[in-house]
Order: sequence, then structure tokens, then C-alpha cells
Amino acid sequence: MVRSCTAYSLREALELRRNPALTPYAGGTDLMVHAKEDASYLFLHRVPEMKRIAQDGGYIRFGAACTFTEVLQNPLTPKILREACLQAAAPAIRNAGTIGGNIANGSAKADSALIFMAAGAKLRIASASAERVIPIKEFYLGCRQLDLAPDELIVEILMPKHGLDNYYYIKIGAREALAISRLSFAGIMEIREGIITHCATAFGAVSDVILRYEDIDQMLIGKTVNEAKGQKEAYLKAFDDAIVPIQGRVSAEYRKTVCMNLLRDFLQSNGI
Repeated sequence: MVRSCTAYSLREALELRRNPALTPYAGGTDLMVHAKEDASYLFLHRVPEMKRIAQDGGYIRFGAACTFTEVLQNPLTPKILREACLQAAAPAIRNAGTIGGNIANGSAKADSALIFMAAGAKLRIASASAERVIPIKEFYLGCRQLDLAPDELIVEILMPKHGLDNYYYIKIGAREALAISRLSFAGIMEIREGIITHCATAFGAVSDVILRYEDIDQMLIGKTVNEAKGQKEAYLKAFDDAIVPIQGRVSAEYRKTVCMNLLRDFLQSNGI
């Protein structure tokens, strides 16, 4: 039996990650729900490179082992992400749960993953022998299927610094607080001198993965607000055709109706 161990640097963590018997463990809030008696863990909460929140010219860089509380309290965190983190579970869970774990869990209901998807964030993924940066959208291959090799770790989430101020975020749960999403929506729109320069929408808890249709959002980019109004029905029709909800705790019909209502409200909030 392999004993659990703690890494104290990223290099050490990646070397230990070569061992397939070690399960990466940061906050453990999802992992412990399905814990196995004979499991061995690679504890990552002491890896400094995965606990930092910093910025460079284009991105805010969130260490994957940062907890929701640490993200909430950091002044670099954009408001849209802070709002989502504040609605994620209870304070005790936020104190332990990490954003990297939230992403790696592979759930379409993940609160922070929805925001990173809408924001066009990237993931820095590394192994002992290589490193790569990919768009978060490409990370999800299907229901809990991830583009993550057995020897790799999510090290950082790179979130664009700009263009996130004008946002729309709604999380719908069975109760007002501490709820798992029945459906969630994030929309971001940037309008400069009357021209829509950026539009991004993402839907959570609707399908097996978070839904992000860049080609449809592209229909509004480069348009004036008045031109976007003329394109509105075609835009909505494209989403209505594209969104095929799964049946779950709530009906597919309910999910589809709420998705379209939130999308309309997002457009209306931007004068479209």
C-alpha cells in the first residue's frame, strides 16, 4: 500500500504525480464524498506555486490550490468571479474547496468553472516532463471526461484581466442559499463607442458539460446596439436550436425555458 504524502513545491508535486496510485488532493470537498478506504493521496495545499494569486500583462493567475475563500478575499479577483464564489456552498466548504478541484471535478454545475468558461480563461497544465496552456473549453471532453493525463496537474487558471466589468450572472437553486445549481448562466458584454466588441455566454447544469457557443455569440460582435436588436431573433433562434438540455432533478423543458429567459434578460440588460 502506498502511503499518502505532501508536496512542498511544484517540482516535488509533479515528480510525485508520476505515481498513478496517488490521487491529487487539495481541499477534498468533492473527493471525500467518494473516498476509498485504501486510497493514497498527494496533498497539494502546501505547494506555494499553486497557492498564489498574481497578475501579468493580460491575465490574473489563480493557483489551482487556492480556496474559494482566498479567491473571494483577494483584491485582484474580478467581481463576476467573486459573486460566483460567494454563492458556492457554505463558508466551511469555501474555506477548504479549491477552484482547481472545482474545475477538475468535471461537473457542469461547477460555480467557478462557469465563470472561467464565460471569461475565456485558460488552464496551465503541467507534468514532470512538460507543460501546456489550453483554453478551459477544450479541457472538457464529455461528462466528467477531462483533457488531463494521469501524470498531469492543473497548476494555474489564467483569467483575462479586462472586459469583465459588464456582466450578468444568475444561479438558480432549490433554495436561496448553499444550493447546488439547478441552472446557472453567465454573460459578458463589452460595448465601446456604441459597438459590441465582445459577447460571451455560458450555461451551467444544462447538459453534460458547461455550454459555450462562441460561434453564436459572434453574431453580435461588431454590431451597434441597434443592429444587434435587428439580429436578436436570429441570435435567440440559434441558441434555441443549439441548447438540448438533459433530464435530471428538473425537467429538460424547464431548463430550456429558463435558459432562454435568462438569455433574453441578458440582452435586455444591455439595451438589446
